[in-house]
Amino acid sequence: MKPVLLATAIALFAGPASAEILGFGRLFTNDAIGDGHDRWRTGSSMWSLVTGPEWTGLYPQAVGTILEYRLQTQIVVPYRADGVRPYVGMVSLGVHAPFGSDGVEGSFGVDVTAIGPQTRLSDFQERFHEAFSLSAPPGAEDQLGDALYLGAVAEIAYPLRVTETATLRPFAELRIGVEDMARIGADVALGRIGQADLVTRDTVSGQLIRAVEGPGSGPIWVAGADVARVGASVLLPADRGVAPRDLRWRARTGLHWQFGAGASVFYGLTWLGPEFVGQDEGQVVGGVRLNFNY
Repeated sequence: MKPVLLATAIALFAGPASAEILGFGRLFTNDAIGDGHDRWRTGSSMWSLVTGPEWTGLYPQAVGTILEYRLQTQIVVPYRADGVRPYVGMVSLGVHAPFGSDGVEGSFGVDVTAIGPQTRLSDFQERFHEAFSLSAPPGAEDQLGDALYLGAVAEIAYPLRVTETATLRPFAELRIGVEDMARIGADVALGRIGQADLVTRDTVSGQLIRAVEGPGSGPIWVAGADVARVGASVLLPADRGVAPRDLRWRARTGLHWQFGAGASVFYGLTWLGPEFVGQDEGQVVGGVRLNFNY
C-alpha cells in the first residue's frame, strides 16, 4: 500500500504544467475559543493552496486537473486524571485532487505526517504559555517519539439543492495513516451564495473550508454532523494503556460572511465526542478564518 501511495503523491505533486493559483483555504481551531479548556484536541491549523488551469464553479472530471496543496499542524494533550493519553505534536504536508461528475463531488489525497519533538510544536506551545503566564501544557515531557507516517484520505459527497437558499451535502470518507477510520455524515448550508465554491474539509473539526470562493456577498449559515468507525490510532497507543472508542461523533455549526471578491470571514463551533476509553465527556473547539486576498 505505501509504495502505491508514494507513487500517487509524486504524480499529484507534479501537477498540470499550466497551473495558476485559484484560491487559498485556511482555518485555525482552538479550544480557547470554544469551551475555554486546554485539553485533548487543543489546537490546530490548516492551510491550503489550490492550483489549476481555471475554476469554472464545477469540480473537474479528470483527477489532477485541480490540486490542493495542504499543510496542517495539530497539538493533542492529555487532561487531568486521564493523563494516560500522550501528548502529540503533528505536522503534515499533502496534496489532494478534487474531482466531480454527474452531481458527485469528491477528492483523493495523500499526506506525510511527522509527529514527536521533531515538529517543535511542544516548544512553541511552552513558549506561548510562558509569554501569557499560563500553566505549562501537560504531558509535553513525555510525548510520543519522533516518527513519520504516510497516509491517504478519500471523500465522496452528493450535494442536493433543496431550495434556492438551502443545500444538503451528505458525504462518506475513508482515512488511513495516523488514524484509520471510515466516516459518514452530512452538512447543510443556508445562503444565497456559495453554490460555486470549491470546498475542503478540516481534519479535526470537519468544518467545510471555502478554498475557492464563488461570486456574491452575504452570509452562509452551515451545520453538520458525522460519525466514524475507528480502526487503529497512532495517537492512542495500546502500550500506554489507552484504547480508541469504536465510534467517534462530531457536530458543528458556523457562519460565513462574504463581503465581496476575496474578502470573507468565518467563525464556527464543533463538538467533538469522546475519542478514547476512559474519556467521560467531549469537548468544544472554535474555528476562525479570515480571508482578505487583494
